[in-house]
Amino acid sequence: MPRPDASAAASAERFLQFSLLGLVASGFLAVAGSGYLDSPTIALTAAGLALRGLMIAGFFRVELSERAIAIVAVAYAAFFPLDFFLLSRGLLAASVHLVFFLAVVKALTARAGRDYLYLAAIAVVELLAAALLSIDLRFFAALALYLLFGVAALAGAEIRRSVRRAASSAARGGVRRFHARLALLSGFIALGILALTAALFFVLPRTADAAFSRFARHVSLTGFAGQVTLGQAGGIGNNSRPVMHIRIFSSEPPGEVKWRGAALSDFDGRRWSNPDARTTRIPVENGHADLAENAYGRGRHLEYRVDFDEIGVNILFFAGVPEKIDVRCPYLVRADGAAYSLDFRPPQGFHYDAYSVVAGPPESAAPLYPPPVLRLEERVKYLQLPAHPDPRIPALARSMAGPAATDLERARAVEHGLRRGYRYTLRPVRREAADPLADFLFTHREGHCEYFASALTVELRALGIPARIVTGFEGGEYNSITGLWVVRASDAHSWVEAWIPGFGWSTFDATPSASSAPSFAFLTRIGLYLDAAGTFWRDWVMGYGVGRQDDLADRLERGARGVGIGWSGALAAVKSGWDSGAAALSRRVVVSIAAAAGLALCIWMMAPPLVRRLRVRRRVERARKGRAGVDDATVLYQRMLHILKRRGYQKPPWYTPLEFANSLPSGPMCAAVAEFTAAYNALRFGNRAAAAPRLSALLDQLERR
Repeated sequence: MPRPDASAAASAERFLQFSLLGLVASGFLAVAGSGYLDSPTIALTAAGLALRGLMIAGFFRVELSERAIAIVAVAYAAFFPLDFFLLSRGLLAASVHLVFFLAVVKALTARAGRDYLYLAAIAVVELLAAALLSIDLRFFAALALYLLFGVAALAGAEIRRSVRRAASSAARGGVRRFHARLALLSGFIALGILALTAALFFVLPRTADAAFSRFARHVSLTGFAGQVTLGQAGGIGNNSRPVMHIRIFSSEPPGEVKWRGAALSDFDGRRWSNPDARTTRIPVENGHADLAENAYGRGRHLEYRVDFDEIGVNILFFAGVPEKIDVRCPYLVRADGAAYSLDFRPPQGFHYDAYSVVAGPPESAAPLYPPPVLRLEERVKYLQLPAHPDPRIPALARSMAGPAATDLERARAVEHGLRRGYRYTLRPVRREAADPLADFLFTHREGHCEYFASALTVELRALGIPARIVTGFEGGEYNSITGLWVVRASDAHSWVEAWIPGFGWSTFDATPSASSAPSFAFLTRIGLYLDAAGTFWRDWVMGYGVGRQDDLADRLERGARGVGIGWSGALAAVKSGWDSGAAALSRRVVVSIAAAAGLALCIWMMAPPLVRRLRVRRRVERARKGRAGVDDATVLYQRMLHILKRRGYQKPPWYTPLEFANSLPSGPMCAAVAEFTAAYNALRFGNRAAAAPRLSALLDQLERR
């Protein structure tokens, strides 16, 4: 019979072994490329893998017995605590050494299908470790090699399985250039997978977003943020597309927060704007700027992070009065009315961290001391009325204010009057009015939020109270899946800031609550899941990069620090009763557990071959004593085949024992195998126990040759 490398079955076996070796080697290169491994580990692992490659190529043969493997495993189990205490001085590094030791040992001793599965599992662990340690060009090169050898290993394993199952027909022995053709096929498949995944990663996210954006209603907040035209907010209020995702770092629920944007002062009867606003540049140094708008610092402190989606404006939105901001830009622009903006249109994914003070209503706080002062030019600016105001508006303001004595009481009375006497709606106005504000107050008596804010501002100015309209967003929806507040275009809102003596600029909102729509809890939950999936896709697919890696590392560090703080607080009472001896004992217990785990892993990996060898030895002893049975004959014959395989002779599955014995080259070994086969048939099929001692003697003879 020809040697195994002359048949297709042996060629498939060798190809599979080379593929698995490449799989383990590519995982090793991925970890080594991260710079985490020390030089001795790299050198020893590379030497072991190279030795296995030479063995598969047939340059020489090294056969390690099960006993030797078990001795090496037990020796490393004893070495593991020394590595932990003296060499690595860390459990992670010692565990990495253990993994690569197992990889080399399994690579040198792999013979059966279960060993091949162990090698594939070790390669997966190596690649996952490399992905955690580093993601750079070297990792992706190793990943491409891993994919190539993975495809080759799957193809080789399938061919090997098919050949072994075809016991009734002879395999094709004359396949030309079998290794080269199979390797070329694996390479083409791997390149196709790489090309497809590259297209999915780099093209699909952007084309999908572009395609879906055709069907989604676009957000247009440019006019709303920089100016407010009466009747405009109806179209925005019907758009549910997210514009911001906000994470609030607070242990208390934030309540209904208003995200303040721009403040507008000039009103021509139809449109609010800020044409002559003075601007100031605020430099941002090392990504940080102190705004210090709230000189008194009264109110609730709030820290949060704002992520823009497709917002379409360059205005920054804050909760309350901002004090500090961390943002990636050279400077900020501050306009009159404490409005902050950028000098560029922020892209999707732009974010900033802010620290603000959210003040409560003036009724629940004491007046500030010293009292804030409104400059005369600002007072004149915030008391201006339209060129031709409807005379009914000042009269309505006085009627709503009634007997109120202070500016705060008059402002609150007008606010309540608008809330009680008018209705909020998103329906567009049926006809264009010459004076839309008067039409709202005296004809339709319903409208959007900008109508209520405009009416309140103009009425307060008619009463001599400086006021301005503010644009931004109100509230949002909390997504418990992501821990983020989802602010949509429909949350766009307008409200009023009025100057109250002793308190400064205070917030008033005359817009009544909208009628609650029917609630569909299931659909709402589905929407939150979809928003969470979109957030994950945007952050970890579309926006993944070095900055996202840094953010992930920072989250892991903060999480680990938080867990450490939590555990230290929980164990403080217990730890106070432990002395230094108990602490040392606990350390030894931990090390003992780690060593026992390493030993158990080694035993689990190396015990099966040792058990098989012990079983064979026991059955050989039974055969020598003449007490062998039919099952013992099968085990002894498998042992004989194993001895011949080490010498280069492998029995094809489709050969009978007699055909295999006759196919061997003539000589003493052929005669011994023929006699062994005859004794095997006599014991196995003739149930003649007298042939058992001869089987044992012939097995010893073959092992000594």
